[in-house]
Amino acid sequence: MAGYLLYIISFCFLVSASTLYLTRERWVHHIPVPDYIYHRLPSTFAGDVEGGLTSDDFDLTSNVTSGDTRAGLDEQGKREVKRIMRSKRVDFDEARRIFTERKFAKNNIGPDGLPRDPKFVSFS
Repeated sequence: MAGYLLYIISFCFLVSASTLYLTRERWVHHIPVPDYIYHRLPSTFAGDVEGGLTSDDFDLTSNVTSGDTRAGLDEQGKREVKRIMRSKRVDFDEARRIFTERKFAKNNIGPDGLPRDPKFVSFS
């Protein structure tokens, strides 16, 4: 009897979870998300400047003053740079340098910008 009850409960849970998963686009927007969990990143250059994603070496204010209508910086890159700034307690330029070096290393490029491929030939 206990095995039968466990089977029924497991089956009902599986059906309910599958139904909720398949219909999530209908109900997920009704769930409130606290502000401290999700911070929307700016999607314009003006928003990037306000978010602290600018410096003397990487000046976005000229884009804002010239009326640039492009979307702004890359969302994934902004998120990663913000995370580096927060976790390592560094400024924007240092976080951008760390982010770039990590991206270089991921793509098998040295910190000096040259490929690490042993077959690479450079004529300079």
